[in-house]
Amino acid sequence: MNLKYFTFYFLVATFLLTACNQGSKTQRRTKINSEKKAVVVPKINADSAYYFVEKQVSFGPRVPGTKAHAACSGWLVNKLKQYSDTVIVQKFKARTYDNVSRNGKNIIASFKPDEPQRILLMSHWDSRPFADYDPDEANHNTPIDGANDGASGVGVLLEMARQFSIQSPLVGIDIVFFDLEDWGPPTQMNLHENELWGLGSQYWSKQPHVYGYEASFGILLDMVGAENPTFRKEYFSQQYARYVLDLVWTTAADIGYGDHFLDEDGPAINDDHVFVNKYAKIPAIDVIDLKPRNAEISFFEHWHTVKDNIDCISKESLGMVGQVVMTVVYNE
Repeated sequence: MNLKYFTFYFLVATFLLTACNQGSKTQRRTKINSEKKAVVVPKINADSAYYFVEKQVSFGPRVPGTKAHAACSGWLVNKLKQYSDTVIVQKFKARTYDNVSRNGKNIIASFKPDEPQRILLMSHWDSRPFADYDPDEANHNTPIDGANDGASGVGVLLEMARQFSIQSPLVGIDIVFFDLEDWGPPTQMNLHENELWGLGSQYWSKQPHVYGYEASFGILLDMVGAENPTFRKEYFSQQYARYVLDLVWTTAADIGYGDHFLDEDGPAINDDHVFVNKYAKIPAIDVIDLKPRNAEISFFEHWHTVKDNIDCISKESLGMVGQVVMTVVYNE
C-alpha cells in the first residue's frame, strides 16, 4: 500500500477509535454525574437529635466512675447496636492530671465495616467533673450536666446513625464517642499541659479499634447545640485539614447556613481532633461553637458551669449541624 494512503487510513482509524473511546468516557462520566445528582440527602430530625441529648442529660453528670456514666454507657451501646452494623466498646485506663488511674470507655459504631473508603465522625460523651468556670465559687467542685459540652455532639451523631440505618451512605462510616475528654485540670490550678485533656481520643488515636485504621477524613462535633451558634475556622483544623474545613464550610453555605458557619479564623482549641491528627494521622477538623470573650475563654456563655443543662439546647442548632454533616457524608 502506498505510504501516504496508509498514513491517511491510519489517521482515520485512530480518529475513530479515539472518538469512540472519548464517547465511552463521556458516557461513563455522564452516568457517574447523574448518579451523584441522584443522591438524596435525608432530612435530619431535630426533635430526634434533641431527644438524644435530653436522654443523656437525664442520667445525670456522666463523670467516669459514676452510676450515671455506667447507665449512659449501656444506653449508648444498645442504641448504636440498634442502628449500626457493629459496635465496639474500647475499655482503657488513663492517668488524669491528679495522678489517678481512671477507667474509660470509647464507644465505636461502624457502618459498612468492609467498605475501604471511610469517614470518621466523633464527639465526647463524658461530662466535666467540676464547674470550675461557674461564677459562683460554691459550684466549682460540682459535676455538670454537659448538655452542650458533650451531649449535643453525641445527640447529633445518634440521629445521623438512625438516618444511616434507614438510608445507607455510599461510604463506610465510623462514629466514635470518646471518653475522659473533659477530666482536665481545674482552671484554678493554672496547668496548661495539652495532653492532660482528651485522654480517650489519645488512647484511640494510638490504638484504634481496627489495626491500621484509615479514614479519608474526620469531623469532630463539640458544643454544637446552643442557640445561635457561630462556627469559626478553628486554628488546628486549618493547619491539619484545611481542605476538609473548606468542604464542610462550603457545604454549609450552599445549603443556607453561611450565617453560622463563618468564613473567619478562630482560635486554637486543644480538642480531640488534635490527637486524631497527631497520632492517627487522619485529617480531622473541629466543628465547635466559638465565641471568643477574652484571651482565656472562647466558648458559649455556660461553658463549664452548672447552667450547661438542657435549657441551653436549641433544636434548630442541632438540626442545622446535623444537616451540614449529613450533606457532606452523602455526597462523598
